[in-house]
Amino acid sequence: MQETQEHMELRRTVANIVENDINPNVDEWEEAEMMPLHDVCKIMGRAGVLGISKPADFGGMELDYSYEVVFAEEMGHARAQGVSTAIGVQSNMATPALATHGSDELRQEFLAPAIAGDMIGCIGVTEEGSGSDVSSVRSFARKDGDDYVISGNKMFITNSIQADWMCMLCNTSEENGPHRNKTLIMVPLASKGIGRQKLKKLGLHCSDTGHIHFDEVRVPQRYRIGEENLGFMYQMEQFQEERLYAVGRTITFLEDALEETIDYARQRQAFGRPILDNQVMHYKMAEMQSRLEAVRSLLYRATDIYVEGGNVTKLASMAKYLIGVLATEVPAQLLQFWGGQGFMAENRISRVYRDMKLVSIGGGANEVMLQIVAKEMGILPRR
Repeated sequence: MQETQEHMELRRTVANIVENDINPNVDEWEEAEMMPLHDVCKIMGRAGVLGISKPADFGGMELDYSYEVVFAEEMGHARAQGVSTAIGVQSNMATPALATHGSDELRQEFLAPAIAGDMIGCIGVTEEGSGSDVSSVRSFARKDGDDYVISGNKMFITNSIQADWMCMLCNTSEENGPHRNKTLIMVPLASKGIGRQKLKKLGLHCSDTGHIHFDEVRVPQRYRIGEENLGFMYQMEQFQEERLYAVGRTITFLEDALEETIDYARQRQAFGRPILDNQVMHYKMAEMQSRLEAVRSLLYRATDIYVEGGNVTKLASMAKYLIGVLATEVPAQLLQFWGGQGFMAENRISRVYRDMKLVSIGGGANEVMLQIVAKEMGILPRR
């Protein structure tokens, strides 16, 4: 991935927002267990960064996906992973299928305000009995006249407490098998019959997460994204952008934690010298940085192929798996170097430790990423 002057300009724009509008407020948002998502998205919408690769006709920049990767890397500098999680749902998780397969009418109604920061979106896939196994979702949308009538539940849904709409994966047929009976439907969350419950989490405190219940919720059939019963395929496409975004932001988040730990290790004395003066520290730090840089190279290679229209399922899954491993291992090692201070809530490394655990679970668990890679290698059968 070759960085141009335009990439660097975007980098500066996002870095300015993170430095001036996000990081000074992160501790307060973490304490409140909620960030003012509409306010933050409006700031980002005015800067044009919520629709970087989206169509210009609906307010986007219509740039290639390499610019989204730059955006992800800069969002990783937010000092709580909950911020980049919430913003990433808006820009790279709930909107790709809408932008690619939605009708012009649907994109004008939902995508344009999302890009402007006037409406907040969420993605409704996970349920209590189906996480990484997307084919097993049970929510159902039946036809009634010109409407769909939706019943079911969605669990662990990021942004859902504050969101204005959900891009929801539902079953729309009892036939055709689990991969050909699902549809993506835009559901306004102010609709009658919707209940929301905020969930408490181990980490990502400033990002709201909810359990959403749908009881005979009526929406027009024109709110369907693309063709009926192709929702599983659309969601699989959408996952590729989600995973590339997740890799980009997590690399920089971990690099910041690594730099912060190096600074602390220079100051912390043990046995009459800074702990950074121990050879084991040199090797551990060099190893962690090397592994992060290797994943970045994989991310950039996948991005180049994606920009050219290629299939990056294998590479994106590899990168997502590897960053999931590092997101577990690196914070544990860094916290160890902080000693007792690392166990204290006021030190950011404890937040890094909590926040990073979800990387190996959300957006496809590590084990599922390995299954996908194995299928791409031809050693597991495709269903």
